[in-house]
Amino acid sequence: MTTVDTPTTRDSAPEALATEFVSWLETGVRPEDMFAGDVFADLSLPHWRLQAEGAEATFRLREESHPFPGEVRVEALARTTRGFLLQFSERWSAEGQRWYCRELIHCSVAGGRISELSIYCTGDWDEAVQARHAEQVHLVRP
Repeated sequence: MTTVDTPTTRDSAPEALATEFVSWLETGVRPEDMFAGDVFADLSLPHWRLQAEGAEATFRLREESHPFPGEVRVEALARTTRGFLLQFSERWSAEGQRWYCRELIHCSVAGGRISELSIYCTGDWDEAVQARHAEQVHLVRP
């Protein structure tokens, strides 16, 4: 028997799913049914690339590298033909410092769940890197 995925509200209005995703990033509390069971995540960092398959492994990919709650500032959210694109910056406290990173994530959505993530991250900037950047670079649009 062949099954057909019926479009859900999350498929046609991915903003609700993006909100759940951002909440997870900020709090570390896993939303139910956010990821498909066979979700695939592909994370590109400045000098490394990591992948995960399955909901549990995808949650752990984030949680093992960013186990700290923080603040996420959404810079852009756009629908795509397969899901949504989320651009954001993030700040959190760890190891006695305030950390910073920027990310761009393309989330493919099927059946109301995230089925694939392509994640591009600047890497985590400690306070020394942030200070050096502020001294050496003038951003036209901070």
